[in-house]
Amino acid sequence: MSTKVHVHLFYGADPRFYRQGDDIGCLYGYHHAESDAFALSYSQDARESRPVRLVRRALKAALGFDFIHTWRNRAQMLRSDVIWTHTEQEWLSAALMLLLCGRKAGAGASPLLLAQSVWLLDKWPSYGIVRSWFYRKLMTRADRLTTLASENAELCRRYFNRDATPLLYGLNTRDFPVQAPTQWVPRTPLRIAAIGNDRDRDWETLIRAFGNDPRYTVKLATRRRIPASLRAANVEIALFSGIKKQHELYDWADVIVVPLRPNSHASGITVMLEAAAVGKPMVVTDVGALQDYFPADEAAYVPPFDPQALRDAIDQLAANPAQALRQAQAAAAGLLARDLTTQHYAMQHVRITQEMLQERGQAQAPARAQQQRDGQHGANARESRGGL
Repeated sequence: MSTKVHVHLFYGADPRFYRQGDDIGCLYGYHHAESDAFALSYSQDARESRPVRLVRRALKAALGFDFIHTWRNRAQMLRSDVIWTHTEQEWLSAALMLLLCGRKAGAGASPLLLAQSVWLLDKWPSYGIVRSWFYRKLMTRADRLTTLASENAELCRRYFNRDATPLLYGLNTRDFPVQAPTQWVPRTPLRIAAIGNDRDRDWETLIRAFGNDPRYTVKLATRRRIPASLRAANVEIALFSGIKKQHELYDWADVIVVPLRPNSHASGITVMLEAAAVGKPMVVTDVGALQDYFPADEAAYVPPFDPQALRDAIDQLAANPAQALRQAQAAAAGLLARDLTTQHYAMQHVRITQEMLQERGQAQAPARAQQQRDGQHGANARESRGGL
């Protein structure tokens, strides 16, 4: 029989509706794990009225995870062998649901929970005693911890005294086929693009580095609000939503900049993967273990909060087009060599799941052997009594 895997995603990522018509499968590429050996199901978004939506979001804000969405999907989750989650918001919620339904860790019929954390470790020092205690209790229900960066995995050991497996996130190469560049000629003024909605984007350093300088033209794509005090004449701030618009932005740009605040969760990796795929050189803040994905010869790394270093890195690329081209070519080659794709990302989950199932089988083997011995002992006793 195939292993039943339930992929629990946030409300809004239901594969039936997410980018409907594009036929992309599941967000993050988990569908690549589907096979004769692995049968996947996905969390489904329930239709809800506006008052119910407000209640669900209010509870989510209070708990830090969307428990109502999880509870609606409990039947499919409880029927699964393994539950996959993408962030702590999903696994914390799944852990609470399992505990409330009496499915404790280690029980033979309980689903295994693969718990992946993204922002949890960055936020952990800011949590109060109650929230920290609550989350630690829920973590006891997680069978395996994973992260997307080695720094986060190290913090799991420091904060929770538990090992975590760092996974490499991947690019949807249908949306962004890998195309190694054959030339790179900077324009005047130099075109700089930056994109992202992550909480750790450092737009202030970006604008201080290039704002109101006629040598640069900047397009900044984000849903986050940029203070009026940072506005500059040569910086266009807009939302380039959708794959087509993102490609237009990348095509327009000479260089991709990923400015970041210190973090431990590989913030900005999606943009780096896309920049490597479209063959653009990139300048990135050296935080969040991003060199797990692209080493220093494949991206220009700069320290955080340093507008001068950011500007110098850009100027060095513009002054040496051959170097910039080599860097972009190396990034594209590295993406392929390390298989930084959604397919490989899904296969990492398959491997870990196989390990979890094997470990469960080994843990349960002594109990099964004891049951067999007890059964044989009982049979021998009944036979002995029957002979008297």
